[in-house]
Amino acid sequence: MADHRVGRKVLMLASLGLAIVGAIPGTARAEYPDRPIKVVVPFSPGGGTDLIARTLAKPMAEKLGQSIVVENRAGAGTIIGSDVVARSQPDGYTLLIATLAHSVNPSLHAKLPYDTDKAFAPVTLIGTYQNILVVKPDSPLKTVEDVIKAAKANPGKYTYASQGIGTSAHLAGELLNNLAHIELTHIPYKGAGPALTDVLGGQVDMMFASSAAVSGFIASKSLRPIAVTGAKGQTQVPGVPSVEETVPGYVFDSWYGLYVPAKTPKPVIDKLLEAVKFAAQDPDFLKRAQDEGLLLRVGTPDELDAYVQADTERWRKVVTENKIKPE
Repeated sequence: MADHRVGRKVLMLASLGLAIVGAIPGTARAEYPDRPIKVVVPFSPGGGTDLIARTLAKPMAEKLGQSIVVENRAGAGTIIGSDVVARSQPDGYTLLIATLAHSVNPSLHAKLPYDTDKAFAPVTLIGTYQNILVVKPDSPLKTVEDVIKAAKANPGKYTYASQGIGTSAHLAGELLNNLAHIELTHIPYKGAGPALTDVLGGQVDMMFASSAAVSGFIASKSLRPIAVTGAKGQTQVPGVPSVEETVPGYVFDSWYGLYVPAKTPKPVIDKLLEAVKFAAQDPDFLKRAQDEGLLLRVGTPDELDAYVQADTERWRKVVTENKIKPE
């Protein structure tokens, strides 16, 4: 009988011991996030995407309670940086700030190191922005109608600059060529800086540039805005008409979105989305968004997915019809 009581005590102690071990801190999975987060920007430091990412990261870090490090991985039209994220663990610690290139690259490149549809999970659209068609102040081209008339009279003579093949500035010009049935000649550069330098110098006739890139030149009257690429009645530049007022159907918005690797758990994505919503109310971020001409559109993962799917199909048609090839 005594042996039986001793046996029961041993079993009870053993069970208690297991319970104690299970409660030892560190043996259970830590709540996300419990270490620093990395945001990959697939462009060089100092550009619009980089500035948006860095300004967004600070209030996001405050909300999540962990530091967020921005890592620039430029090259190959955002493919290098995107591939870093595609190959990362789906744990919410490696994020991607994606842009228009994310929806253009699948049709621009015959083969990518990742499957865009399968390698990433959407978190949220951050915002969209319009480009501005600019010329030198003394240019005889004062309206979109002037550009179309001049281009039809002299096919291929008039030129437009961009920061590279497949970029927003390039595709904005190609879309105008298609819808207005004209032939502007594309002159690609390695970056917006040198492209604008040649527009300012008169070596190139015009450029579809971001508000962030040209607002200072417009303010100093070094460049003159002709039109914006947003929908009719939605101009972000007071007194400047949209291209659509002259060319029906011409609407071109660039965008920023946040992605994580595919198979990232939904609770992690939900936390990141809440952090972006919190950051979108931050005064410093709101000021940056205003300076960049960014219309904030923070929403659900499904909304980002639908937006980008439609954008991808749109640019697939333009890339195919215009026989655009990567550099």
